[in-house]
Amino acid sequence: MRLYDIIEGNAMTALSDTEITGITDNTKKVTEGCIFVCVKGGSFDGHDAAAEMLGKGAACVVCERDIGLGDRQIITDNSRRLYGQMCAAWFGHPERKMTLIGVTGTNGKTTVSSVIKKVLTANGCKVGLVGTIQNEIGDEPIHTGNTTPMHFEFMELLDRMCKAGCTHVVMEVSSFGLVQHRIGPSHFAAAVFTNLTQDHLDYHKTMEEYYKAKRMLFDMCDIAVINTDDDYGKRLLGEIGCEKYSYGMNVEADFRAENIRMTSTGTSFTLSAEGTPLGINTRMTGGFNVANLTAVTAVCLKLGFTAEQILPTVNECAGVKGRCEVIPTGRDFTVICDYAHTPDAVENILRSVKEYTDGRLICLFGCGGNRDAAKRPKMAAAAAKYADMLIVTSDNPRDEQPEAIIDQIMTGLVGSEVPCDRVNDRREAIYHALRIARKGDIIVLAGKGHEDYQILAHGEHIHFDEREVVAEGLKLL
Repeated sequence: MRLYDIIEGNAMTALSDTEITGITDNTKKVTEGCIFVCVKGGSFDGHDAAAEMLGKGAACVVCERDIGLGDRQIITDNSRRLYGQMCAAWFGHPERKMTLIGVTGTNGKTTVSSVIKKVLTANGCKVGLVGTIQNEIGDEPIHTGNTTPMHFEFMELLDRMCKAGCTHVVMEVSSFGLVQHRIGPSHFAAAVFTNLTQDHLDYHKTMEEYYKAKRMLFDMCDIAVINTDDDYGKRLLGEIGCEKYSYGMNVEADFRAENIRMTSTGTSFTLSAEGTPLGINTRMTGGFNVANLTAVTAVCLKLGFTAEQILPTVNECAGVKGRCEVIPTGRDFTVICDYAHTPDAVENILRSVKEYTDGRLICLFGCGGNRDAAKRPKMAAAAAKYADMLIVTSDNPRDEQPEAIIDQIMTGLVGSEVPCDRVNDRREAIYHALRIARKGDIIVLAGKGHEDYQILAHGEHIHFDEREVVAEGLKLL
C-alpha cells in the first residue's frame, strides 16, 4: 500500500510516496519497508528506539517531536491517534462498512454488549463482538487479551468481521481504548453509558480524567443511551449534543424500570419505553441486570427493532459467563461467581443477592496487584454493607505481595462488626467458604468472574477456573 494512501492527509510529510509493507508500534515487529510508530508508554518510549528502527529497515517513523531523523520522520501531535487512522486506512476502513454499537462504563459493559448481540443475532444479523471475555465473529470465539484491542489488532479484527459477512459489531469500549485512540476513526450508530465508579485510577489519576476518557465515545456516535441513575450519567446527558435518551429507575428517565420483582431464579419488571409499558420476565437476576436489560432494550428499539423482536431474547437470556453466574453444587447452598472488582460492583451484586438469600450471604474477594490501591479498603467497606460474613483473599497479585494487598484491604474493615476470615491462598479460601456454608447460604466469589487464570509475579499466568475449584472443593467435603 502506498504511503500517501495510508496517511490520507492526516499528517504532513516530506517523504515521497512509496510502497509500505506494514505498520507497527512494536520494535519486535519492525520489518523492511514498514512504518514504525513512536508511542510513549509507561515504561518505554518508542521515540528512543526510532533511529534503531530505521536501521532495521523501517521506511519512516511517526513521532510527536523532531528527533533529528530528517525527512524520514512524520511529526504529528498525537502518535496514537495517527496510528489508529493509518490502521483503518491499511485495512480499507472496515469500521465504515458495518453498524457499530459501543458500550462503555465501569460496570455492566459485558452483559449489555453480549445481550445486544443475542438480540441482533436472533433477528437474522451476523454480529461481531469485541469484549472482555472474548471476541466473536458470529459464533466463532476468538481469544482476547484486552477489552479493547490495540490499534492494528482492532482494525484487523474488524476487517475479519467484515469479510466474514458481519453487518453489525457490538463492542465494549474501554477508557484505555478511547484515550489511547485504539479504535481509530470509528463512528458508532449507538453508544451506551452504564455508570462510572472508581477504577483504573492508577492510570487516569483522577475521576475527572476517567470520566473525560469515557465521554470521548459520545463525540463519535449518532445515538446515546445513558444511565441517569448515575451522577456522571446525568452530567453526560447534559453535555453531549447528539440524539440522546436516558434510562434507569428514576421517574424522569425515557426508559424506566418499574414494579421490579426478583427471585433466585429470575426477575420480572415493567419497562416504560417512552411511555409504552413492556413486560419483562427474564432468567437473569439482580437489580444491576434490570438496568442492563433496560439499556439493551432501549438501544435495540432506537436501532429500529420492535419490542416483539427484542423481548423474547431478553426474557430467555440466562446471563453471561462470570456475571452473577450460579455454579452448580448439588448442595443445599448456592455459589455465585461474579466479575465484581470495584467497590460499586461489589455493593451492587451483594445488595441484589441479599434480597433472595435465605441464610447467610458470604462474600469472598481480593484485589489485584499493580492496580488502583486506593480502592482496596473501599472494596472491603462495600462488601461489609450487605455480607453476613467476609473471606478476604488474593486475586491477581501480579508483582505485589498478596499479604500486603490484603493488609490494605483490611483497613476498610476497621470498626466493622461483620465476621471476617483471612485466607491468603484463593483456592484454600474457596475451600474454606464451602466448608463453612450452611443450608440456605449464598457464597459470592467476587473478582475473577470469567477469568480462568491468576496473574502472579513477572506476568506469570497459572490456570485457575473457579468453577473447577468449586468442584474440587465439593469433593473434599
